Amino acid sequence: MIQRIQTVYLLISAILVALLSKLKLADLIVDEKIYSFISTGIYNGEERIYNGMPILIFVAILTLIHLITIFQYKRRILQIRMLVFSIILLLGLFGMFFFFAYIGFEGAKATFKIPVAFPLVAIILDYLAIRAIGKDEALIRSLNRIR
Repeated sequence: MIQRIQTVYLLISAILVALLSKLKLADLIVDEKIYSFISTGIYNGEERIYNGMPILIFVAILTLIHLITIFQYKRRILQIRMLVFSIILLLGLFGMFFFFAYIGFEGAKATFKIPVAFPLVAIILDYLAIRAIGKDEALIRSLNRIR
């Protein structure tokens, strides 16, 4: 049901979350060395310092949840529950960004990039989708009362 506004919200949210797997999240400066923080790990040039598989798994699960939620348009209550779960996972992903950026190095200075804000934007879009789905559910229930 692409003509509904919640589908657009969910699609944009899925795209933003999927982009996290490819974009640079931060630059870490430790002892005048620059490390790149990507969803697959923290790199010093070509050498991987820390493995970022938990972040990559989170990103894959969140993208999958958003895509599945789009096609559950006939089961609106399930859509709402999946989106609430998605919001919780997005908050966890946001926390993992900071955990990975600061846990490995003492006194690291992190310069976060714009894609770090994508989970927050996805949370807002998920909330808007929940509101739109709730309006649809209320409309359906009111139509059932009229009959």
